[in-house]
Amino acid sequence: MTETTPRDHDAVVIGAGFSGLALLHHLREIGLDTIVVDGEDGIGGTWWVNRYPGVRTDSEFSYYSFSFSKEVREEWTWTQRYPAGAEVLDYLNFVADRLDLRKDIRLNTRVDSAVYDEDANLWTVNFADGTSVTTKYLISGMGVLSQAIYPDIPGIDTFTGEKYHTAHWPRTGVDLTGKKVGLIGLGASGIQIVPVIAPEVDEFFVFQRTPNFIVETNNDAVSPEEMQYVRENYDEIYAKAAAHPFGVAMEPAEFSALEVSPEKRRAIFESKWNEGGFHFANECFNDLATNHEASELGSEFIRSKIREIVKDPATAELLSPTTYSFNGKRVPTGHGYYNTFNLPHVHLVDTEAEPITEITEKGLKVGDTEYELDVIIFATGFDAMTGTLTNIDIRGRGGRTLRDKWLEDGLKSNLGINANGFPNFFMSLGPQTPYSNLVVPIQLGAQWLQRALKWAEENGVERFEATPESEDWWAAETERTGKSTVMYSEGKKAKAWFLGENVPGKPEEFQVYMGGGQVYQQHCREVEESGYRSLLATDSASAPEPARA
Repeated sequence: MTETTPRDHDAVVIGAGFSGLALLHHLREIGLDTIVVDGEDGIGGTWWVNRYPGVRTDSEFSYYSFSFSKEVREEWTWTQRYPAGAEVLDYLNFVADRLDLRKDIRLNTRVDSAVYDEDANLWTVNFADGTSVTTKYLISGMGVLSQAIYPDIPGIDTFTGEKYHTAHWPRTGVDLTGKKVGLIGLGASGIQIVPVIAPEVDEFFVFQRTPNFIVETNNDAVSPEEMQYVRENYDEIYAKAAAHPFGVAMEPAEFSALEVSPEKRRAIFESKWNEGGFHFANECFNDLATNHEASELGSEFIRSKIREIVKDPATAELLSPTTYSFNGKRVPTGHGYYNTFNLPHVHLVDTEAEPITEITEKGLKVGDTEYELDVIIFATGFDAMTGTLTNIDIRGRGGRTLRDKWLEDGLKSNLGINANGFPNFFMSLGPQTPYSNLVVPIQLGAQWLQRALKWAEENGVERFEATPESEDWWAAETERTGKSTVMYSEGKKAKAWFLGENVPGKPEEFQVYMGGGQVYQQHCREVEESGYRSLLATDSASAPEPARA
């Protein structure tokens, strides 16, 4: 391809959430004609789509935002420690307006397929309305948790009442006042919705298959002094988050849970439990994610807290996970979740001992017992990491889809950024990127791609494509690091999404990199310092030997 080959754009980014906005800003900075397309009618990505009652961040405001714009940092004011979904959505719209991004964002533009033309070295992006554009670079900013899944329960279409998925909540809201409501699914969205809607409904049946270890927290208002401190120290806060394995601005734990006395261990657990949220997961001890005995000590502490909070011993027992230990599932934060089960009209139904057998016209059955309901809410999660990418036809060399590549070859990528057979196609938060507070790898990834494409443009490199060697190495490294954590054995027991266990028929593979965000960033730096050798598969005859990652 030469510079005179006609194309509509230099880069097309799919998705107008955090990833899309960061990528648009950074690629425009290096002079690339870039557009963002999104099938929804508003900016915000997952924060536009997910509008169920109680939706909010699990991460604190100070590191759940971009650091790259001084103007945004100085002018935006957060109001809550854990911002609600509406506030995050307002923030993203503020970013789009303040950085003048909106003019290059096309909403209501849903991608049906994207096809690579090897001779022209161009991608043709085809939209649902029958139009298309051509581009040199195609980038997915579609996010990791946006392809909703419904449970495979007989009779799901027969229910004559109202039914909603948390990922498809009506924008006008839902009036649940005085109704009998059933909730299926207790991942992060189910845990958030429970305490918010419980006071509104007449009777509330929470159908639980697998309980979660929830780290309760509080949601204080952000004072002017706190906001000013964050503004003055944002670079340091962000650097601290970027250096943390899970992308949070927290202190590294000093001790193993096994090397302190029971009294000191209890005191540390208690202190971080009271501090709330991810502080418990990340600042108590340095081996809660890597040592099974330490993980079980954390588990028993949380079980003791459940027994303290929940008045009915049988309900407390049902809410206490016993088949897997702490970190076996992604740890969600709670805002009064456990205390909700002290309300007399809230009923916890164990569907592990006796499964849901069918959905009926009037409600649903657990075993032979029918629960009559006015509303069923599905909080049944997502086909995480790969679902958005395999839901559309992304066709690389020879017309092979990304879906078929991963189905036939296993999950393969170069650092979750790109894939062999798909030249000039890149992923923000692709599969095998860090298990992390996501805004940090989104920003770092956009900045890395900005430098990579600037280098390619300046050095006449027309194609970036992962080498097969780099894919093999990264698949092995993702598996090696994942299996060195408790997330592997305990995640299998808990049917965790980060292993693909929550989607029937999906291969068991680590969907995310468990080796730490700071280690992942070092691998990205090594690729950059090598002259991007592991991205030069199509120029292998003249390129140096590929780097290991």
